[in-house]
Amino acid sequence: MEDLANRLPGSQLIGDGAILAGLSYDEAEWAPVGRPLAALRAESTAEVQQAVRACAELSVPVVTRGAGTGLSGGANATDGCLILDLSRMNRVLEIDRANLLAVVQPGVVNDDLKAAVAAHGLWYPPDPASAPWSTIGGNVSTNAGGLCCLKYGVTRDYVLGLEAVMGGPAGPYGTAVRLGRRTTKGVSGYDLAGLFVGSEGTFGVITEITLRLRPAQREAPRTVVGAFNSLVDAGRAVALCTERGMQPAALELLDRSCMEAVEQWKHLGIEPGAAALLLARIDALGEAGADEANAMAQAFAEAGSLWAEQSTDQVEAEALFEVRRLAYPALERLGPVLTEDVCVPRSAVPEMLAKTEEIGLRHGVRIATIAHAGDGNLHPLLITPPGDDAARRAAQAAFDELLDAAIAMGGTVSGEHGIGLLKRAGMRQELGPAVCEMHHAVKRTLDPLGLFNPGKVIGDPDTP
Repeated sequence: MEDLANRLPGSQLIGDGAILAGLSYDEAEWAPVGRPLAALRAESTAEVQQAVRACAELSVPVVTRGAGTGLSGGANATDGCLILDLSRMNRVLEIDRANLLAVVQPGVVNDDLKAAVAAHGLWYPPDPASAPWSTIGGNVSTNAGGLCCLKYGVTRDYVLGLEAVMGGPAGPYGTAVRLGRRTTKGVSGYDLAGLFVGSEGTFGVITEITLRLRPAQREAPRTVVGAFNSLVDAGRAVALCTERGMQPAALELLDRSCMEAVEQWKHLGIEPGAAALLLARIDALGEAGADEANAMAQAFAEAGSLWAEQSTDQVEAEALFEVRRLAYPALERLGPVLTEDVCVPRSAVPEMLAKTEEIGLRHGVRIATIAHAGDGNLHPLLITPPGDDAARRAAQAAFDELLDAAIAMGGTVSGEHGIGLLKRAGMRQELGPAVCEMHHAVKRTLDPLGLFNPGKVIGDPDTP
């Protein structure tokens, strides 16, 4: 640490063990955590450049983090690394209403950005359930999705450009480059900015992001809620809505376990008499919105819903969606939660929900399910009693089987949480050796020293 401090005059390096421990991991249960050398809370691009330059000289790995809300171990420390905390780089630098864009630092919290642009009559759509806490830098690094990505797309669809501190072909380590553009269209060269989205900090350190915005929505959306006697029936409703070409802004699923956990925690007056709820948000305007809401309620009924209701009461609607957002932290109160993030073709949602129940029963693992059901992104949450090693091993075995099942159905092992440490084997299985080698080649080219977040996503460049 002394050598690093000598190369970073004026920087406040953190060496205190307790503080380092708190900065060394994200929310991924049972992902390995290394022992960092030090941490630095950077406040500017120049400070990031200086830190990266010093780490390159000393062969100290750099692991970047924001709020630590990730669920795959992507922000976990590796042995001997510098933890580069960007949470203090939290300014909205520009809001350009005429060109529908914003420029932000990576530590800006998602909901804070939404509030800032809303004051200008604008909207930033990506809305992960962690939006009140997660940072834009983390959202970009994992290509986060969220509730309304069914209609409006994921984070990648809103990143126009970025600034990154890197090395390799860009120049000496610590070089800052600008990638992408500010214009609506642009095809000058390869999409290097897009390559950084979802890279989980393995190519460099993102220090600024230019984001596409939309005009604020003009009407309050309609909400359709359906209750179902089984997860599979709810899945059939999702498939039916897809077959009929419906395009809600959101179509979310939560099961009885999730509803009960939220009620036990927050006492919201929820009566989870059903096995599952589907929550649909429809923002089409005027009569088109009313027609779509009616058609969705009809599809729910045809799929076997116990009941289906519509509402334009925004207070009531937000309360329902708040239950969906609170499900994960509510379940965490019951014990360690291993979170899945598989995504399957929408037509396969009923089959994947049935397979999830079967895997949980066979392994004796309690699995609660929430889902961005409309786009096939399912989040089975595997809950174990604290300190129960046998239950942990059973949950990990069930976790692996869920990945296998998603791949077998033509799906992917991660829809939005990233690969990090937990899903490297699943990613290799999904992609195959040739495509994995392409990933290694990109990593070796952009980060020849293997300095940035080593071991994450695809593994070390020389890992077979």
